[in-house]
Amino acid sequence: MPADDALTLDIDGRTVAVTHPDKLLIAEAQVRKIDLVNYMVAVAEGALRGAGGRPCVLVRHPDGIGGEFFFQKRAPANRPDWLEVASIRFPSGRSADEVVPRHASDLAWMANLACLELHPHPVRADDLEHPDELRVDLDPVPGVEWPQIREVARVVHAVLDEFGLVGWPKTSGSRGVHVLVRIERRWSFDQVRRAALALAREVERRAPSLATSAWWKEERHGVFIDYNQNAKDRTVASAYSVRPRSDARVSAPVSWAELDACDPADFTLWTMPKRVAAIGDPHADIDRLPAGSIEALLELSARHEAEGQGDAPWPPHYRKAAGEPRRAPPSTGKGSAGAKTREAPGAEGKSAAAGAGGASKTPGRKRASPPAPSRGAEGSAGAGSPPASGRRRPKVPLIEIARAEREDDAIAAAEAWKASHPDAAAHLAPADVLVDRMRGSSSLWYRVRINLERVPPELRPQVPRPG
Repeated sequence: MPADDALTLDIDGRTVAVTHPDKLLIAEAQVRKIDLVNYMVAVAEGALRGAGGRPCVLVRHPDGIGGEFFFQKRAPANRPDWLEVASIRFPSGRSADEVVPRHASDLAWMANLACLELHPHPVRADDLEHPDELRVDLDPVPGVEWPQIREVARVVHAVLDEFGLVGWPKTSGSRGVHVLVRIERRWSFDQVRRAALALAREVERRAPSLATSAWWKEERHGVFIDYNQNAKDRTVASAYSVRPRSDARVSAPVSWAELDACDPADFTLWTMPKRVAAIGDPHADIDRLPAGSIEALLELSARHEAEGQGDAPWPPHYRKAAGEPRRAPPSTGKGSAGAKTREAPGAEGKSAAAGAGGASKTPGRKRASPPAPSRGAEGSAGAGSPPASGRRRPKVPLIEIARAEREDDAIAAAEAWKASHPDAAAHLAPADVLVDRMRGSSSLWYRVRINLERVPPELRPQVPRPG
């Protein structure tokens, strides 16, 4: 289609231009830009129930999911007069005007920017300091299958019920589950995060073989309950967001009964409009019920602290919190409780959009290559190998094997390493392969590490030190 060809749509009485409407965004599923626009309009009522009235980060794929993508926090300067924005202040002290969608036309305009995902903040535009939503993010480690994720979700449901809270589940559109909990707007971000941490620990207590609240990947098993998704500036994909997967899968709201029987692969850009037309939005009542109180969870948090289980690690970029344990993975060895981490930004957990401070990648800017592995990264895992001069000996035998710009390439590198070291690989559990999503100032890259703790020392490959 010629570069100057465009469609003009009338949505909500507003004119929305769709440039390059036939441009493929998800080639395998034959999703064009106009298909994304039509989808967002078809599911607008439910999508706005999840993201409407909230400042949002846009995840844009201008060249489709096979090309570069970026998180855009700052609303584009060239935007319609009718598009609302709100000024968000980040933990770094910087701020940005972020898009606040309220109408189907807003969603269509963002879809024209090849925005597949909306990542709303858990606050409303009229009160940016008091969240009205606690988010339970169930993130499975590699090798954990859907039935176990559902089982952990059932435990979350039971805990919420006992604490007088109503949870609204949705598939993440990737491998996990999100549970949204509407709460009264009277607590700070830090208080909501502590309530989420208390909930995560309670779920772990009830299902210790299935779930974990451990922040460091090398300590996780089963399904990780990511309490840090409630820290200020952390976001998750909203309901009805399209995820960058070959089948055009979306984050689908479901009922608790449906969660027990559904297959996340059934919810795609192509199937969701028919589903919504047939059954409506399963979260239609989320704002009709009274908002809940987290007081009981905060009381549980206080009991945890009195028993010696205080705060847990925060994500990178955040100021060191009072009572926070050492912010470094156990594999780095001993260190003082107040020591600041020297991990690369974003070394653990998920992205806080484009990084604290609101940096976002400029359209057309080429992604920076991942940094070269640091000298003696993670130390040598070979038997009897001494640590480099001046470096601590790691407590856990972790080796870094690759860095990649894309997650698929990182996973492929891990598989190639296992094929090259079959004797060592035979002793690995799925959770021993750590693919870390790392944040640079404006983009993401991936680090691949292998935990050799289960591998007999004589089978551990020697890792040559750079230089």
